[in-house]
Amino acid sequence: MEVLGSSLGTIVNAIGGIYLLAVLLRFLLQVAKADFYNPMSQAIVRITDPAVKVFRVIIPGYKGIDFSTLVLAFVVEAIAICGLILVYGGTIPSITYIITWAFVGVLLFIVNIYYYAIIGSIIMSFVMMFSGNTNPHPLLKLIWQLTEPVMGPIRKIVPPMGGMDFSPIFIFIGIQLIQNFLISTFGITGQLAQVIIGV
Repeated sequence: MEVLGSSLGTIVNAIGGIYLLAVLLRFLLQVAKADFYNPMSQAIVRITDPAVKVFRVIIPGYKGIDFSTLVLAFVVEAIAICGLILVYGGTIPSITYIITWAFVGVLLFIVNIYYYAIIGSIIMSFVMMFSGNTNPHPLLKLIWQLTEPVMGPIRKIVPPMGGMDFSPIFIFIGIQLIQNFLISTFGITGQLAQVIIGV
């Protein structure tokens, strides 16, 4: 029974995580004003559009930012938390706890997206440099557009030296501080981490 619960929990976590990733990428790329016609952007839009359209009816956008997408992310996280709690044989707590955990989960998920996006951009930049390819892949273009609003301001304070960009180091330190703050402030234990996608 425990094996079944663990396997089902893994499946729920994976499906919920993939869809939540698509929803949050849609929101973050929109905030970053990334290329809407990029093939990767179009794929994300197609995956998330049915649910986003439902939420857009009741949640209007503001200054070009579609907040219905962000609300959808919180709802997906909350549903996934409830589903994982039930899969592992627990009792669903009060709505206050679910909302709090969903909030923390979405924030940590966003932080993780930037963490892995920056690592991905560094690796792919080196691959391009050594391969001599001057035409970046659409995925790399999208990653650059996603991370630039975060790396750009740091780069102004710490400009590249000797052709090396040190801004990612400071961002990684900031990410670690944010993660530690959220986990300690909201008391996210190992048991809670099993049911909160993004931790």
